[in-house]
Amino acid sequence: MKVWELGEFGLIELIAETVGKAKRHDLVVGIGDDTAAWRVDKSIQLGTTDILIQNVHFTLDIATWRELGWKALAVNISDIAAMGGTPSFAMVSLGLPPETEVDNVVELYRGMKEIASKFDVDIVGGNISRAPVVIIDVSLIGKASGPLLTRSAAAPGDQIAVTGYLGLSAAGLKILKSKRKLDSKTIAFFREAHLRPHPKVAEGQVLVQHGVKAAIDLSDGLLGDLTHICKASRVGARVWMNKLPIHPLLKSAFKKESLRLALSGGEDYELLFTARSEIIAKLKDIMSSPVTVIGEIIGDEQGQVTLLDTQDKAVKWDETGWDHFKSPGLTKQ
Repeated sequence: MKVWELGEFGLIELIAETVGKAKRHDLVVGIGDDTAAWRVDKSIQLGTTDILIQNVHFTLDIATWRELGWKALAVNISDIAAMGGTPSFAMVSLGLPPETEVDNVVELYRGMKEIASKFDVDIVGGNISRAPVVIIDVSLIGKASGPLLTRSAAAPGDQIAVTGYLGLSAAGLKILKSKRKLDSKTIAFFREAHLRPHPKVAEGQVLVQHGVKAAIDLSDGLLGDLTHICKASRVGARVWMNKLPIHPLLKSAFKKESLRLALSGGEDYELLFTARSEIIAKLKDIMSSPVTVIGEIIGDEQGQVTLLDTQDKAVKWDETGWDHFKSPGLTKQ
């Protein structure tokens, strides 16, 4: 069997099975969530890693080096946010073709430093190697002072909610690749959404403080990431398509595609979470980001997400989200 036949998430499950259960008693969360977590004295430490590879995750004709630096660190910070933690220390490993301009590497780190300063992150080490293409591999350590948000804590009766808007990053990629003729402010808006995401660290901590237990950051698309929660929690989900938060600019620029981008686009780095209705009602009043209820968790149809139209009838949908091995020919930038 080839890895493309098994798929990214099937491969992760196989690796977890091969590695087996951790023997250390201080491990809190292992393979399969947004970060690993382990106890250190009275606190919980978080660890995550993410890699960006040229012509797989990005192309240099679209992104600047500074934008790549920002995004490479942002996607890791978002994982920490999804657990309800705060980021602390980053280590950066680079693979670089020998002809890479030194000024470009400096710009890369300037982008990292810019977002690091916003989230009180220190870049403390890493590694550099020769490579045929640019590779940016970031490992990030963080901590949690309270209970963790996990993928496995959703319960029947929970509402499903999301911060911010859906589909903006994927729309930004399409605009930048096609060089569509839009006004400069609109292009800048979508470029920011795609290349300079803003992790929801403060929002994740608010979720913890108000009793939310289940969450994930939206990296692989709403349907794909909600499916991760459903599988981990052994529940099902129903999503009302007409409730999805789709920004007016996305509707205007992509009239026919806005729904698909919102459901399957990915890389929005918003927080998707589940909780009881009374908790979410409180969060709507206090969160700095908009909070939208888009569905509900159910006890049956475990691991499945059902889309419903305005008449509560199920809608067939083939695209579930990003998979590195089952999405050939695509670039996730």
